[in-house]
Amino acid sequence: MPINVPNNLPAIQELKNENIFIMEEAQAIHQDIRPLRIALLNLMPLKIVTETDLIRNLSNTSLQLELDLFYMDEHESKNTPREHLKGFYKTFDQIKHRRYDGLIITGAPVELLDFEEVDYWNTLCDVLEWSKTNVTNTLHICWGAQAGLYYHYGIKKYPLSKKAFGIFYHNITDPKVPLVRGFDDVFPAPHSRHTENRIEDLKNHPDLFLLAYSEKVGSNIVISRDGRQIFISGHLEYNPLTLKQEYDRDVKKGLDIDIPENYYPNNDPSLPPVTLWRAHANLLFTNWLNYYVYQATPYDWK
Repeated sequence: MPINVPNNLPAIQELKNENIFIMEEAQAIHQDIRPLRIALLNLMPLKIVTETDLIRNLSNTSLQLELDLFYMDEHESKNTPREHLKGFYKTFDQIKHRRYDGLIITGAPVELLDFEEVDYWNTLCDVLEWSKTNVTNTLHICWGAQAGLYYHYGIKKYPLSKKAFGIFYHNITDPKVPLVRGFDDVFPAPHSRHTENRIEDLKNHPDLFLLAYSEKVGSNIVISRDGRQIFISGHLEYNPLTLKQEYDRDVKKGLDIDIPENYYPNNDPSLPPVTLWRAHANLLFTNWLNYYVYQATPYDWK
């Protein structure tokens, strides 16, 4: 798809090597069409990896996208070069005057903290409030989903007795909902989290609809009744090696970590992992852009 990203973004060459069509800014300005404006709030420590994974998943549509990357500038990022942030990212203050067709809020490794203890919580609340009037549709991922559910609907998160880590299978409650159009009845998705939103809390809220869940690790896709807020507790955007890298990192640190479930052949970490979720990841992002952004947003925000 013609996804318009800043020139020289590191993701460009990697995705071109995967034969994914990426349109750089210099080429996109010559196309006389109205691109969809997508803002990506990247809360992950390894921002280059996360932005690459998400651009990969946004690349399977014929729609042209214009992507703005932004971050929480009051939080010191120790795992992404400052030069990268200065060159490719904006702050919320720099973009809050704009209107966007879509917003993506990523996960963050802060799930064991209370929301109010997170150093950028107040600014994130400003972003979530701003999204009500300045964004057509918001896609929240993992901790971003928990934060959105808490802010908008008062849904609490709870610690798990054991980390949800691996590939888990999910049931769809209503296949007619456009977000899961084309999904199989049961689909796999990665999870990597220590906390959860309880299914009964989600089912009992009149403004929320539980769209997909796992018998083993609980909710996966929740959507607001008006369709403007989508919450994904898993990580369909993950690349094939993300769980391996997380597992190897924790083993190296000497942490008590289980082998990710349903990931390595014969549960053997010495073997290359198998990717089971790529097709449904592509469908999820394509359906989101088509049904919840492109078909819902005004041509002229004015």
